[in-house]
Amino acid sequence: MVTQVTPFSTPALEVLELRKVYGDKPALDGLTLTVQRGCFFGFLGPNGAGKTTTIRLLMGLAPPTSGSMHILGRPMPEDHIAIKSRIGLVPDDTLLFDHLTGGEFIEFVGRMYGLGLPLSRQRAGELLQLFELDSAGRKLIGEYSKGMRKRVALAAALIHRPELYLLDEPFEGVDAVGARLMKDILLDQVAQGATIFLTSHVLEVVERLCDRVAIINQGRLVVEGAMQDLRSGSETLEDIFVRVVGGPAHGSESLDWL
Repeated sequence: MVTQVTPFSTPALEVLELRKVYGDKPALDGLTLTVQRGCFFGFLGPNGAGKTTTIRLLMGLAPPTSGSMHILGRPMPEDHIAIKSRIGLVPDDTLLFDHLTGGEFIEFVGRMYGLGLPLSRQRAGELLQLFELDSAGRKLIGEYSKGMRKRVALAAALIHRPELYLLDEPFEGVDAVGARLMKDILLDQVAQGATIFLTSHVLEVVERLCDRVAIINQGRLVVEGAMQDLRSGSETLEDIFVRVVGGPAHGSESLDWL
């Protein structure tokens, strides 16, 4: 008897022995990871650990050297077109069109995902209001602050109601008010059943938002688990991070003149 796979019987992300080598240097070195649906998942690591490389592979923007990826039950990159239509992306470098207004960009993204013009325009206007960007009027994205660019990127990622969000440093450069707004919107998406895969260097935000956390270092997974299971006593996520990636020991030498 063949068991039929239902849309929600598979994990949101399933990565097995994933490797990506540039020249003779592995950016990812055998990453194995499973992210269940409906999870707010924090993916952490020091600079150069392989976080952005992982996002690029998951989006099909770069081919893996070896290993396998299944996203929303489908193999990547084999089913990349079907997968991409169900994903919302906020890249680290916010690749936006500087000569469009925020509304025009969000509308354009909606059209790229196959929404009709009237619906794309309607949702773009509603998202501008939701993210408190409607006051920008006809201002071009090239004139936006970094925080505004992050907000419009997240707004565009929402327009087609994706099942999975890949967010690479979405809060970088965002002020406290904007960050609170974005966090509330993301938490609401998880409450509605979406899955969020988040990279961030703001560990306090990850600790507050995420159900589960994975930490990688030099392309390898060093720890993964539920937030409450990772803590030892009064440890914060920052304490855990420094401990597992080999940060400076407490009481290390300092400069005499400081």
